[in-house]
Amino acid sequence: QVQLVESGGGLVQAGGSLRLSCVASGRAFSTSLVGWFRQAPGNEREFVASIRGSTYYADSVKGRFTISRDNAKNTVYLHMNNLKPEDTAVYYCACALFRTVAYSADEYAYWGQGTQVTVSS
Repeated sequence: QVQLVESGGGLVQAGGSLRLSCVASGRAFSTSLVGWFRQAPGNEREFVASIRGSTYYADSVKGRFTISRDNAKNTVYLHMNNLKPEDTAVYYCACALFRTVAYSADEYAYWGQGTQVTVSS
């Protein structure tokens, strides 16, 4: 069992930066696949980035977002630079225990409550 808690969201101007954190409980977290997803009003939840050994990114965030993890702190981060108004969404952290890569929300078993990111133009 894994429990996830996100933090770090907020309101930022276009071009600004934020760092989201996802703190996990559960011994399996350090070897699990962790992903960040986002959902804007009226849209489906979409993949942003994931990390296990390798990292993967959606095309829309490549070069601007960086996912990283600190297993000693049971934490995964999403560093977001050069934010755009279209990045506005609720950002969710998710965990899959037996996968090395996954792009679909259905493949993740554990989810946090989400953190709001709002980018003003």
